[in-house]
Amino acid sequence: MNTVLWILQIVLALIFLGAGLLKTTRSLAALETRVGGWVHDVPLPVIRLTGVAEVLGAAGLILPRGLDVAPALTYLAAGGLAIAMVGGMVVHAKRGEHKEVAVNVVLLLLTLFVAVGRF
Repeated sequence: MNTVLWILQIVLALIFLGAGLLKTTRSLAALETRVGGWVHDVPLPVIRLTGVAEVLGAAGLILPRGLDVAPALTYLAAGGLAIAMVGGMVVHAKRGEHKEVAVNVVLLLLTLFVAVGRF
């Protein structure tokens, strides 16, 4: 079980690190090209804050357990990312973007699995 959790943590960390870096470093026009038109429904500061939270969440999935420093932060990071996925589901559902909602649901379930597994 530990191996499965580590694999999931690494995969999720890479996904959220990439998404977070996009949201924190790209212009609104570049974001629209990469992630879609939803960026016009959300204020840019909220997008940037979400990106920072995703980068920190990615670090929280790996570093606490990897360094054996405050390992409880791992399940808290996974829980925080799960909450972010609920927010993403709401944004995409309002826009009728069902494929993106499905992606958020899968990421939500995986982050919840890690959170429960590491609790």
